[in-house]
Amino acid sequence: MDQNDEILMQMTAIGNTLKVVAVYAATGTEVSFMAPKNTPMLSLKMMAKKKLEYVIRKNNQS
Repeated sequence: MDQNDEILMQMTAIGNTLKVVAVYAATGTEVSFMAPKNTPMLSLKMMAKKKLEYVIRKNNQS
C-alpha cells in the first residue's frame, strides 16, 4: 500500500466513541474499529491504514 493510495473513511459518533469504517479503494478491503471521540484525525487515518495493511497482508498469506 502506497502513501498515495485512496482510503475512504466513514465515522459515526456513538456516545463518547467513534466507529470508524475504512475501505481501501483499490481492492475494496474494509475494516472497522472503535476509538475515543476526541482522537485526532491524523491518528484515526494512521490506525485505519495500519489495520488495512494488516488485513491485506493476512488475506494474501491464505
